[in-house]
Amino acid sequence: MTPNGLLQIAVYFALLVLLTKPMGAFMARVFQGERTFLHPVLAPLERICYRAAGIRPDSEQRWTQYSASLLAFSFVSLVFVYLLQRCQGWLPLNPMGLGAAAPIAPDLAFNTAVSFTTNTNWQAYSGESTLSYLVQMAALAVQNFASAAAGVAVAVALTRGFARQQATSIGNFWVDLTRAVVYLFLPLSLLSALFFCSQGVIQNFAPSTKAVTLEGRPQVIAQGPVASQEAIKMLGTNGGGFFNANSAHPFENPTPLTNLIQMLLIFVIPAGLTYTFGRMVGDQRQGWAIFAAMAVLFLLGVFVLYGAEQSGNPILARLGLQTAPTATQPGGTMEGKEVRFGIAATALFATITTGASCGAVNGMHDSFTPLGGLVPLFNMQTGEVIFGGTGAGLYGMLLFAILAVFIAGLMVGRTPEYLGKKIEGKEVKMAMLALIATSAAILLFTGAGAVIDFAKASYWNAGGPATANLNNAGPHGFGELLYAYSSAAANNGSAFAGLNANTPWYNLTLGLAMLVGRFLIIVPMLAAASRLAAKKKLAATTGTLPTHGPLFVTLLVGTVVIVGALTFFPALSLSPVVEHLLMLQGRLF
Repeated sequence: MTPNGLLQIAVYFALLVLLTKPMGAFMARVFQGERTFLHPVLAPLERICYRAAGIRPDSEQRWTQYSASLLAFSFVSLVFVYLLQRCQGWLPLNPMGLGAAAPIAPDLAFNTAVSFTTNTNWQAYSGESTLSYLVQMAALAVQNFASAAAGVAVAVALTRGFARQQATSIGNFWVDLTRAVVYLFLPLSLLSALFFCSQGVIQNFAPSTKAVTLEGRPQVIAQGPVASQEAIKMLGTNGGGFFNANSAHPFENPTPLTNLIQMLLIFVIPAGLTYTFGRMVGDQRQGWAIFAAMAVLFLLGVFVLYGAEQSGNPILARLGLQTAPTATQPGGTMEGKEVRFGIAATALFATITTGASCGAVNGMHDSFTPLGGLVPLFNMQTGEVIFGGTGAGLYGMLLFAILAVFIAGLMVGRTPEYLGKKIEGKEVKMAMLALIATSAAILLFTGAGAVIDFAKASYWNAGGPATANLNNAGPHGFGELLYAYSSAAANNGSAFAGLNANTPWYNLTLGLAMLVGRFLIIVPMLAAASRLAAKKKLAATTGTLPTHGPLFVTLLVGTVVIVGALTFFPALSLSPVVEHLLMLQGRLF
């Protein structure tokens, strides 16, 4: 690791810490219905939304109603995105005529609709050559707002469960959704899009430009409304790129400054929500404890990944190639990294995007060293709680907090408590259901894809041969498969792109994994929120485990790591771990 690279990481983390309190305090005021500096401008828009949709903002919902509202909203969104894709050839704002000759395949349209509705934004296609401008905006960009706002709403509802006592309701989904969009995502996305335009990110409706290279060869340069989608893709931890190259494309991420701002946008709301949590439960130390646990996991990951990539490939070193940094070259492993950003910024970006449920990339994760690739893979397998997605990171980490205090209670023979609420069997069962569902989706689908002998390039043909080699051989090929289902179930969306996933088998199974990873966490967490809200708060005693100090932070980090390690260690041993050992022996697949 170089001093310059360490400085980049330190500057980023310092800026994140500085932004956490003001962002968190603002969100606490918004979701508690208090007046903010944006209310004179945006309160009329909020009221218009309520009137248009027939929402009563003073009416709250039980957890069953809250869950039903979220599920209904997501289902309608999924159908809308699916139909827009299938019909794009007949719709306007399609200067290149995409989908006119042949509509998007049903399995790909299903996969993409599920992906953007669940805040996963997995893309089994190249955006610039597959989707029209109308679909990019009306389907994908709109869902970037909606799915992110839905995640924030769930986090706020769970926070209310801890903050309230003897209550039967946890808020109103439609009110939380509206406030998240109106006061949070719209103004920040507008400012971010204007900034990106000033830095060179394009925003137009022009058809693709045909150019001739210096070698005399034709080149098609894609155009489109990029800046507006880029802003919400980062802010909402969505990650779906307008271009296939995503944030490695100069039209999406042209400068080191835009790269820094994009990384801050990914984490600023998830980090701020930890402060919001502390403010709403009435003890700011609780929020900082959650922040500290997330920060420890984040920093561990970024230094392991950066160290692995900066150390380089020992096979290349033995061949006499320069792998140490010098004044004229960066050393390490530059394969798959954008030269505008270098190793440190790429490693930082990869850790951030897989710690959050974002999935945007500015480098090729498939080209990382084995240990470098292990970090983003394990980040997703923890459940995306390393700051995590908008809302998803907080409610995911609170899930682990429930488990942590339960484990601590077992060790000392005392009924576990968290924030004055007894953590009983039903809350633990809901937390375990969420963990088991996502883990099962990852491991079962990965196992099926690896061992069942059928033609994955077409629809299921039981007993038929696997006619298409869709990914690499050996442990790296297995890692590509494991990464794909981990990304889907964790609602991340990034990929080890050596896997050709645009086939009916992968489109359908990855779509199912996304649905499990989204809704079989959200619904149990809302059920737990209801039970917690109905309980009385207990006064702290000498036997109460403090949940705001270093001991609890250590216990929480240990719970996340141990649960992830016990669940996925066998699978990881068959992919990046054994690949690393083979690399040290000088063997490659």
